[in-house]
Amino acid sequence: MKTKQLDFANGKIVNNIIGAATPMLIAQILNLLYNIVDRIYIGQIPDVGKLALGALGLCFPIIAIVTAFTNLYGAGGAPLCSIERGKGNRESAEKIMNTSFYLLIITGVIVMVIGLLFCEPLLRLFGASDASMVYAQPYMRIYMCGTIFSMIALGMNPFINAQGFANVGMTTVFIGAALNFVLDPLFIFVLDLGVEGAAWATICSQFVSALFVLRFLLKGKSELHIHLTKHFAWEKEHVKNIIGLGSASFVMQCTNSLVQICANNVLGTFGGDMYISTMTIINSVRQILDTPVLAIADGASPVLSYNYGARNYGGVKQAIRFITVIGMIYTAVVWVLILLFPAMFISIFNQDAALLDIAVPALHTYFFAFIFQALMYCSQAVFKSLNKKKQAIFFSILRKVVIVVPLTFLLPYVGGLGAMGVFAAEPVSNVVGGSICFIAMLCTVIPELNQKGKQVSTN
Repeated sequence: MKTKQLDFANGKIVNNIIGAATPMLIAQILNLLYNIVDRIYIGQIPDVGKLALGALGLCFPIIAIVTAFTNLYGAGGAPLCSIERGKGNRESAEKIMNTSFYLLIITGVIVMVIGLLFCEPLLRLFGASDASMVYAQPYMRIYMCGTIFSMIALGMNPFINAQGFANVGMTTVFIGAALNFVLDPLFIFVLDLGVEGAAWATICSQFVSALFVLRFLLKGKSELHIHLTKHFAWEKEHVKNIIGLGSASFVMQCTNSLVQICANNVLGTFGGDMYISTMTIINSVRQILDTPVLAIADGASPVLSYNYGARNYGGVKQAIRFITVIGMIYTAVVWVLILLFPAMFISIFNQDAALLDIAVPALHTYFFAFIFQALMYCSQAVFKSLNKKKQAIFFSILRKVVIVVPLTFLLPYVGGLGAMGVFAAEPVSNVVGGSICFIAMLCTVIPELNQKGKQVSTN
């Protein structure tokens, strides 16, 4: 494994973004295997694949909440860590990383206990029927047992990338994803554990990933280290700043969970389990197709944060231009592919003819105007990287809570759209929310960078 460290101080901006984003893209594609591979294999289980796939979709809101707490400390602490590194404050950067680590551990235990105790009522609340509960509840109970492993693996990986060790960050994800890929068919089909086997494969993989992350940050070639025996006093200001900035990613994941809950309930009313299975597939397709643009945004994050802390404001503007152009080109290509080959994407998970009849028009509707999603992701990456937490939180709430949730309930009654109205809520939020967020970023961040850049040049 190569431990080459990217030089954020002297390297070219675009090269650093590509250097960070490329391993991150590979890592995020591999990370999808934790759940996507589960869905692919579960969808192929004879006789019950369609129902089991829908049951797994009912677990998404709970999994999203776990991810939300992971991002609260990982996505909240890593940019702050990068900013302090840019300023040359190594001790402060290390304190931020350690504080995030212990917050992850404490929260992971609490979330696991609550999830195990209230698994059944939560799934009922999220729209589970008696038929789907047979598969959803066992999967969720097993998955929750691995909460701490998942939160360590995914929550501490951004701190590896924040130090410029993008290849190491990629490897930590690869190890778990590769193991999950091998264990899934073994547990599901060979050992005949079905849906429960998919959950066991996932937590075993997450455990191995967590061990690898801890090994590197404890004793590896990491510039900053986790301290287990050395007393590390928490500073209230660090906790406040981590939670404050991480709240943007936390809210984003929680609102995703809220949207999924609302969608499953409305789809259950207007279409039943088949439409819930369709939404599960579409969410899976979106996770796959979102990955490159998210990798670009995430890869740019440590570069943006470091150069902002180092007062290289021209470099920050260059990074913003680069991720915006690349993101828009990519999402435009994806939009065209969805229009031309929708069945190809759906068939990855299930080839049932009745399901395809529903899923093809739903996929077309859901991905309409996908290019505007790039504007949202790039703008949010800028807000979070530059510690603009208020803006990041506001636009997360605007797009999901203010726009998507009401439309999810209203559009099914408009023009006889029915269940298809649920899928139509997403493109409306992309166009409106993405445009407003991007314009706000241009009107607030760019003038600030210009002003600060002038101050640096005159000093």
